[in-house]
Amino acid sequence: MCRITGMISHRLQPDEIREKVMVMCNTLQHGGPDDEGIFSDDKVNLVFGHRRLSIIDLSQNGHQPMADVRQKVWITFNGEIYNYLELKDQLIALGARFHSNTDTEVIIAAYIYWGMACFSKLRGIFAFALYDTEKALTYLVRDSSGVKPLYYHIENGQLSFSSEVKALKKAGIANETDPNWQIRFLAYGHIPEPYTTLKNVYSLPKGEFLCWHHHKNTYEIHSYHVITPNTRITDFEEAKESIRTALKLAVNRQLIADAPIGVFLSGGIDSSLLTLLANEEKKAQLKTISIYFNEKAYDERMYQSLVLKEIDGEKFAHIVKQQDFEEFLPRIIADMDMPTTDGINTWFISKYAHEDGLKAVLSGIGADELFGGYPSFNRIKYLKRLRKYPVSLFQLTNYFTSDRYKKISFLNYDHPLADYLMLRGLYNPSDIAKILDTDIHHIEDVLFNEKPLPNIRNYNELDAAWFETNLYMQNQLLRDTDVMGMSQALEIRVPFLDEDFKKLTDNISSEIRFDSRQPKKLLIDSFKDILPEAIWNRSKMGFTFPLQEWMKAYPEMNNEDLFRGKKAQSIVKSFKNNSLHWSKVFSLYQIRMHA
Repeated sequence: MCRITGMISHRLQPDEIREKVMVMCNTLQHGGPDDEGIFSDDKVNLVFGHRRLSIIDLSQNGHQPMADVRQKVWITFNGEIYNYLELKDQLIALGARFHSNTDTEVIIAAYIYWGMACFSKLRGIFAFALYDTEKALTYLVRDSSGVKPLYYHIENGQLSFSSEVKALKKAGIANETDPNWQIRFLAYGHIPEPYTTLKNVYSLPKGEFLCWHHHKNTYEIHSYHVITPNTRITDFEEAKESIRTALKLAVNRQLIADAPIGVFLSGGIDSSLLTLLANEEKKAQLKTISIYFNEKAYDERMYQSLVLKEIDGEKFAHIVKQQDFEEFLPRIIADMDMPTTDGINTWFISKYAHEDGLKAVLSGIGADELFGGYPSFNRIKYLKRLRKYPVSLFQLTNYFTSDRYKKISFLNYDHPLADYLMLRGLYNPSDIAKILDTDIHHIEDVLFNEKPLPNIRNYNELDAAWFETNLYMQNQLLRDTDVMGMSQALEIRVPFLDEDFKKLTDNISSEIRFDSRQPKKLLIDSFKDILPEAIWNRSKMGFTFPLQEWMKAYPEMNNEDLFRGKKAQSIVKSFKNNSLHWSKVFSLYQIRMHA
């Protein structure tokens, strides 16, 4: 797990390119504190940079950028390939020879023997750049779930890339701010892919690769992720058995590490299940990290203890207080890379995991999306009914003053993203226009008439699982988890998003995969023999902090005079009166900080 950068430019001298890549590497040192490497090929004006967080093969054999013995293929790689030992055996049978125990070297050999077809064989979380010296091609490749980030900037025949947006700005490669980032942020609570805060800096879509032709200075982007149809599972008992087998396999192969590894244990269903399954494999070597609060409504120690008494390894627990939030908030915002209304919880638990000596942890992200754990899975049926009425019927909703009902105004727009924003949105277009003092038609153009988000191409009908996976999880949970974890030099792994496990769940009939009466019933029933009933037989809480109380007490967030504009000031007043969720004022606070 690392941070990667690179640049290809015929406009700059080789030394200038190296200098910019070095600046990017230094900017990303937090995500790769163990080693640094630079590779350059002056014939094509290419420079790769790498910052290493060593987890597999901790020796110098894992130094990157890395090449094959003949130095025909070079790579700078961020991530983990969980099936690298299986692929290595296959490649050895074909005649490949290896000189390290790294998964990085397996990617190189896989490309040499299988070409671009190797991308779809990889099981893991990854983003890498691979340079084929003989074909004069460079590939940027991202994993099929989009767990690892990869941002690129193309201008005047020059390609630059990085694991974080801030590095491209720090190096002076992309200096111009995207004028519409605040609109997207206020609508979504994050900046949705492929957009960023910088103009012409985009996120490479998940499951796709960018191919750069050095001789022509041209590129194209293609998907490598092939969805193969399988027989649908329609029997509940068969589904349960398949889930048990596949999730155990996913957890076991994601425990591969030569450095200390653990599990985030919140006390909820997903983290508890991963902890119990990981304990079967790791026993005393497994470490758990938990957080608790003085605020009793958020304290889950009772549920955490039910799991902790069943496992063997070292158990770490940390209290987070109001004063910790206030002390670290400026650093948290600096570490975000891009504004978001999430990630504070991940930052704190990653900080403590790092201090407790861990380099990698398992997280329960993905289970809610795969098995219907969110309220949206039930709310979607009401949205479907409302969508049967003419759009014109909802024009009066623009005059609603209660924040509870304002999101109904999204029904004015016949667009799938409007459906999502009604379920998950932060502010509606009318309020965004008032906050930013901008014409509402411009807001509407940015949200609904611009180039569509990449995943929207595959959208066919109202589907909560599609929304939660391709928009909320993709753009907020995964991005925030990666950037906050890596800010603390911590790799966060997500077994529920294992390619083979996802493929299995996608082939389970929705009639048995989702249950409107009990969220995640199929997952729970698959593991009822090990999950304590008190864990699953309660209301969903999520990995939640007392942010409503903490932000109300934070002076810089409860003083309306510090915010510009009447609309923003009235929002802060409503927040102080307990009429608004903390995320609304937190988004305004971040816009103020970025002004």
